[in-house]
Amino acid sequence: MLEDQTALPGEPEDQPAAAGRIPAQSPAVGAGAGPVWPDGYPQSYAVVDVETTGLARDDRIVSAAVYRLDARGEVEDHWYSTVNPQRDPGPTWIHGLTSEDLADAPLFTEIADDLATRLDGRVLVAHNAVFDWSMIAREYARARRTPPVRQRLCTIALSKQLSLPLPNHKLESLAAHYGVAQQRAHHALDDARVLAEAFRPSLHLAVQQEVRLPLHACRPLSEWPERPGPRPEGTGGFFGSRPWGVTGPRPYGYGWRRSRKRPACPFPNPGRFEEGGRLVQGMRVAISGDTSVDRELLEDRATDAGLHISSHVSRLTSLLVTNDPEALTSKVVKAQAYGTPVLDEAAFHRLLQDVAPASEL
Repeated sequence: MLEDQTALPGEPEDQPAAAGRIPAQSPAVGAGAGPVWPDGYPQSYAVVDVETTGLARDDRIVSAAVYRLDARGEVEDHWYSTVNPQRDPGPTWIHGLTSEDLADAPLFTEIADDLATRLDGRVLVAHNAVFDWSMIAREYARARRTPPVRQRLCTIALSKQLSLPLPNHKLESLAAHYGVAQQRAHHALDDARVLAEAFRPSLHLAVQQEVRLPLHACRPLSEWPERPGPRPEGTGGFFGSRPWGVTGPRPYGYGWRRSRKRPACPFPNPGRFEEGGRLVQGMRVAISGDTSVDRELLEDRATDAGLHISSHVSRLTSLLVTNDPEALTSKVVKAQAYGTPVLDEAAFHRLLQDVAPASEL
């Protein structure tokens, strides 16, 4: 089911009430008395929510919603679609979508153009944005397409920067702080509406406090592991003649990035990487932000080359790999404080081809 509404639309019959209405802009940041709007802030945003078959990398999107906002957070329009995940829909008790609901829904490839139109040139805004972006990036990668997203903003990170007095960082807490009424939690369209309504005052508060927005670069996937799996039991032929996807089911709650216990690196740490030099077995390497090669694949290749993959940056870290050195992630901030060398992913890939053996020390 596809739905496309312009600003201030009439509500669709099958969607939550008031899905297209957001209160008028607060005069706190107005044309006269309020602070001047920063030139460095983005010109437009796409507030996004996706519901999925689970939390793992190989799970699929079952519904997606986008609220497009202008530079000051005013709603331009909104869009919503269910998506046939080509597998069991997962936690129906959460998102409410059953196999029967999704049987005639479009495939992701069939909505990819519409979604791309609504994301193009905008900062993707989401609550726990790394999850929503990662699911979208993987769907586009499976479709052999490139999503038109270059930056994302996480409203959890923004809430922390604004020091909002929240009991926790759930969407419902952020909504309650701003007096936003949730109509249907975990419905993509209503969650996107709630977030859009809560994001606008947060954006204005950021202007008043002269806060640097927590923008992170988005890197589309160019290489990722495919995990073939069996057709879930009980799905029968409800997918009809549509091709079965490459991935199998995972239990709900299966983590987005499982912590993997790697064997201890057998080589001593030779110290920091030196610009123009070679990587040496035993070097401690940390990775921050998006990578075009799936993070697990990149970590595996580094481990196979004899490097030590570290989950954090310390004075002992030899090198930080990031495609977003301007981001205010804890790893980037610590690397700057410690003077840790920083390389982008492409340079790291080149160096991985010729890692010096520890025996050469």
